[in-house]
Order: sequence, then C-alpha cells, then structure tokens
Amino acid sequence: MGDNKKHIALVSLGCAKNLVDSEVMLGYLLQSGNYILETEPTQADIIIVNTCGFIQPARDEAEQHFREALLLKREKPHLMIVATGCYVQKDLISLKQQYPEIDLWTGVYDFHHIVQLIEDRPYDPEEHCFLYDHASPRLLSTPPSWAYVKISEGCSHHCTFCTIPRIKGPYRSRNIDSIVQEARRMADQGIREINLISQDSTYYGRDLSLKEGLALLLEGLEKIPDLSWIRVLYSYPEEISDRLLDTMSSDKICSYIDSPFQHAAPTLVRRMRRGLDGTHALKLISKIRRRLPDVALRTSLIVGFPGEGPEEFEQLKDFVREADFDHLGVFTYSHEKDAPSFAWGDEIPAREKEQRRQEIMEIQAGISARRLKRYVGTRIPVLLDGRLRGDQGILVGRTQNQAPEVDGVVLISPPEGPGPADVIQSVEILRSDVYDLYGTLK
Repeated sequence: MGDNKKHIALVSLGCAKNLVDSEVMLGYLLQSGNYILETEPTQADIIIVNTCGFIQPARDEAEQHFREALLLKREKPHLMIVATGCYVQKDLISLKQQYPEIDLWTGVYDFHHIVQLIEDRPYDPEEHCFLYDHASPRLLSTPPSWAYVKISEGCSHHCTFCTIPRIKGPYRSRNIDSIVQEARRMADQGIREINLISQDSTYYGRDLSLKEGLALLLEGLEKIPDLSWIRVLYSYPEEISDRLLDTMSSDKICSYIDSPFQHAAPTLVRRMRRGLDGTHALKLISKIRRRLPDVALRTSLIVGFPGEGPEEFEQLKDFVREADFDHLGVFTYSHEKDAPSFAWGDEIPAREKEQRRQEIMEIQAGISARRLKRYVGTRIPVLLDGRLRGDQGILVGRTQNQAPEVDGVVLISPPEGPGPADVIQSVEILRSDVYDLYGTLK
C-alpha cells in the first residue's frame, strides 16, 4: 500500500482560524492512511489551497497560489488541485469560471470530509460551517510549545465593513468539555501555551445559553495542571466584563487583551456598527489597566472607511496617542461588494489610505519603543518557540505580553552547551528596540 500512497501538500492562507481548519484537514488525511504529507507543492500529487476571502489582498494571494499550482499542473498533468476555504465559499461560481483547470472546489462546510472529496466517495453534507471538536484528528503545525484552540465558528455581529457572517454563518460555540479535553491532551503532549481564537471570543457561549461563557471556559482550562499559559485573542471591547477581568487575574491566564476598536470617531463607529467610540474606549482601557496592572493591550484599526475626513482621522490619531497600546495593527479599508458599507462608495484613494496607515504606525512605533523599555534590566518568564531562522545560535521566545505571529519577540543569547530543558525560561532583558526585546539566559 505504501507505494500507492499519494503525496499531498497543503497551503494555508489567512488567519489562525484558517490554520486550525488546515491542521484538521491534515489530521483526517493522515488518519486515512492513504497519504504522505509534503511541505513543498513541487513534490506533491495533490495540492490543497485553503483560502482566505476576507479582503482583496487575501483574495489576490489565493489566486496567486492557484496560478502557481496550475503552472505545476502543466508540467505534471496528473497533479490534482483542490481549492477550499472562505474565498471559495464566497465566490465559487466566478472562481470556477476563471480557473476551470482546478479539479475540486469546496468551501467552509466540509473540511472533515476532505478524504471523501478527494477520493470522490459519498458523504452526508453539513448544514453549517464546519466546527471541529476534541475527537477530530489534527496535525499541529505550530512550534511544539504552543497551539491555537478554536472555540467557535461564525459571527453574529453586523459590522458594516465585514463579510464573515455571510461566509461563515452565525456564531456557534464548542462546548466547554470539548475544549478542555482538547487542551488537556495538548498539555499531555508538552504544549505549554494555548491561544483561544474565535471571531469574537467574548461572545463565547451565548448560543449555548451560558452567561459569562468565556470566564467559565477559562476557569475550566486553568485547572489543567501542565498548561502554563492561556491566552485569549479577539475580544470585542463592549463585551469585556468585570467577571472576565477577575478571571484573567489568574497567573495561568496571560494578562493580554486583544480588542479591535477599529476607530475612535463617534460618527464612524456608529457607521461601522461598532460598540465604543474613543471616549468610551479610553474609559474601558483605564478600567482594564486598574484591574490588571501588568496587562498588554492590542488593537486593530481601519483607516479610509467611508466618511473618514481629516477631522475623523485626527480623532483617531489622538486616540492612539492617549490609549498607549502595547501592540497595534492598522488595515486600510477594503471596499467589499457583499458588505453593507459597499453602498457608501469608496471615496478615499488607495494612496491616501496607505498614507494614513503609515501615519498611525509611526505614532505606534514611538509608543511601542517607549513601552518596551520598561522591561530592560528585569528578569521575566519567556516561552521558547525555537531558534532564529538564519542564526541557529539565537533562541526566539515570547513573554506573556506577546502573542504568537502578530507581536514582537524576545531574541535570546543562550549559554554554551545543550539548549534549555524547559520551554519556559527566566530571561534577563538587556535591551529593546521598536518591537522586540533582547536578553540572555545567563
């Protein structure tokens, strides 16, 4: 049978939630016993592209991978190309017309049927966007010290710039026991940090009639003995409760809040159908910092949204200066035909949007550099992710205040001899720059 196994490569695009879906697909493929996984598409008999369809740059990236796979197919006619994920769910008809040589199309409902789809075997289609559980096979692709845990699928908010509810459907939570079982198994395998992900983690459990569902989930997870850090990502600001802040005071739960404010100008916040304008957001930030003095705050913002004139943009810049975020990302507004905001036009030129994005990031660079200096001369726990690509003599890690893949890192000079036995080490911070820390294990 070994000689008959197909070699398969999976390209995962977009967010961490997509990555989890890709890991589950890989789990089912391996479980079948019919496939060998390859890291290079050039070595594969089957290429799967798991797409993101959220904004135009993500769709452009997906199409670039389609074209690259089709070039390989011209050299290897037997090559099978599978397109899946959000972009396929969103624009299936037009994509099939544009790329007729792609062999198989599937959206976001049937990740767990990937084997049956590839092998053209019958299965019962789902009525809802796929949401895995603790029993789903999964091949982790993150470093051995940490992993993502997806706690829900879909979204029940109605932000005017967003198409996710149309692609993924309404919010659906996994049950607490399933999440705890998955996290316990990960801890048994040596994973020390789990990162809870969702379209809105603070909404968790509402569809299950749970009050303070996220706090209840965290209380269950912190009882897992070998789990060291639990991080919550993507928390809507208007849903951050006192009960949640109390729960987050636990040593096991990272003092880290990732909350997308999106804008500060009241007119734009209302137009976006978001919850808090700049004034109310600053009050929340002040309360969070009183309750969690060591907290790291991250946000994401949108510039160039319809109606953002000079006055609204100045309000946003003032908000960034006053909020003093540890981490911040800025997106330029993407004019999406399936989003409610499409009706308002796209009056701000792309060059102007990018200029505004750069202005915000320049302000944030100064804030980040100043805030990181407070760590210099201290010793802090750091979770080691591995070694620096291009310089194996440097260890790469993160503090509780740095989320994987989106924030800065700690670059560490290890002592001579074998590497450290434990993935969490006490590191002396020697210096900092705009986004990263530098330290030593000595």
